[in-house]
Amino acid sequence: ARVSLANDCAYCKSSHAATASDLFPEDKKFIVEEVIENKNDKVLSEKMQALIEIALAVKTSGKAVTKSLIDNARSAGADEKAIHDTVLVAAAFCMFNRYVDGLGTLEPSDRTMYKEIGKRLAINGYI
Repeated sequence: ARVSLANDCAYCKSSHAATASDLFPEDKKFIVEEVIENKNDKVLSEKMQALIEIALAVKTSGKAVTKSLIDNARSAGADEKAIHDTVLVAAAFCMFNRYVDGLGTLEPSDRTMYKEIGKRLAINGYI
């Protein structure tokens, strides 16, 4: 959702924010709004903050993922799989965002539809 926000893809940002919110316990749902809407990563662990920095670098360019960003993520506790998956998912969503926007995907006029989209993705996954 954060990469989709950075790519200005409203449909994907809203869909995936709703999915994340659906997966959080009720008393933690505020974290999604803080990270997505308020761009406040400080509510996340140091590891997640470092991984989001990597994801946002991927949005700019694969070459923007510097050794410094990788070292920072490792020192915050991210292993190779977490770093790999972050780069993979961020790169994939950059492509998906362009695909969705390039096709002119309409956003639901009823914003509550995102709750249903989020529930469906949370239950059925992305596969």
